[in-house]
Amino acid sequence: MNILDIIAKKRDKKILSKEEIEFFVQQYTKGNITDYQAAALIMAIYINGMNKEETTFLTLAMANSGDILDLSTIGKEIVDKHSTGGVGDKISLILLPTIASLGVSVAKMSGRGLGFTGGTVDKLESIPGYKTNIDEKEFIKNVKEIGISMISQTMDIAPADKKIYALRDSISCVENISLIASSIMSKKIASGANKIVLDVTVGSGAFMKNIEQARTLAKEMIEIGNLAEKETVCILTNMEEPLGYSVGNTLEIIEAINALKGNLSDDVKEVVLSLGSYMMKLAGINDNIEANKTNILKNLENGTAYNKFIELVERQGGDISYIRNIEKFKKAKYIEPIYSLKSGFIEEINAEKIGKLACFLGAGRLKKEDSIDNAVGIVFSKKVGDQVKKGDILAFIHANSLEKLEIVKESLLQDISISQDNVGKYKSVIEIIN
Repeated sequence: MNILDIIAKKRDKKILSKEEIEFFVQQYTKGNITDYQAAALIMAIYINGMNKEETTFLTLAMANSGDILDLSTIGKEIVDKHSTGGVGDKISLILLPTIASLGVSVAKMSGRGLGFTGGTVDKLESIPGYKTNIDEKEFIKNVKEIGISMISQTMDIAPADKKIYALRDSISCVENISLIASSIMSKKIASGANKIVLDVTVGSGAFMKNIEQARTLAKEMIEIGNLAEKETVCILTNMEEPLGYSVGNTLEIIEAINALKGNLSDDVKEVVLSLGSYMMKLAGINDNIEANKTNILKNLENGTAYNKFIELVERQGGDISYIRNIEKFKKAKYIEPIYSLKSGFIEEINAEKIGKLACFLGAGRLKKEDSIDNAVGIVFSKKVGDQVKKGDILAFIHANSLEKLEIVKESLLQDISISQDNVGKYKSVIEIIN
């Protein structure tokens, strides 16, 4: 078997065997296949596509290219949650302590932000002292003892995916459903979960810009999950406007803390309840989705979810005095309100543009090695569908640079559209696919 034959086969629109796909993944990971040969095969896949079996074989080969986390000693169904990314997405910070407080074991490895989408690890690290880099033994011990651990994906999980993704990015072969699905699912399978709930975001601030793309991706990932014997549910959620009110690491932590005390925006609440209820169902807690939502809401309102978050932060070295008193968090040097120039209804708050503005302020990174400023970002006072009067505050910009503040201020007024007609609120949960 050799890579030239495999390239030619896919170039000619033929189906690759399990052995051929495994050969490619193993040899490329080891460095025995060159980047230009791998690029030729990836381009052939991008152009000619893969069927569901090929996609599953690629997923499993990438998952098996490194460590497979063994969570069997926890002794319960482990349900993983993954979001395809967005702006203001602090769902994991709220959802996971809440369902842990309801008896679902949470062993969560999260990523960092890149570009205009935020990362859960960066947000957690804005809590002074919180350690995201702990070893596998301590990770599992924390889940066993307090029911939850949230760390960064630092272990050798799916190294083939990292290498292939970097190559795809460099040759403009990112936007392919089979390649996206196998990338996401390889990491989920390697992370050791029995079952998976996927938050597939849709809209300007998401990778999938329309519902048709999101449905196709969701169905592909469910098929992979089924073939890999990992029950998978996909929930399509709206990312046309930022999720919740805050965009920025510390700002989102503060919003999450308030949410864990029962103060949730309507869109965040809807997403948390939907994802959480299906996580509980897959974990075997309760098959009744509406009853699960009621119990989630109850623990958000009675302080149980909040206390579980404090337990998590304390267990992983974080200073819980910041959780108990959010005024302790370091603030940006400049906090300036943006006032509406006219009356009407909020018609659009473009999530992608807002994410890029927050990134420009320093809340995100354009390259993996970039440092981030935890204090900066944007906090909105209004959502799409809200009525505003001339002079009302639309948002607050949190900045550590006057120059950047002025640039963002000017842009933000253009990126928040106000109409005389009420377009209404977005539906936060669009569709559930299982």
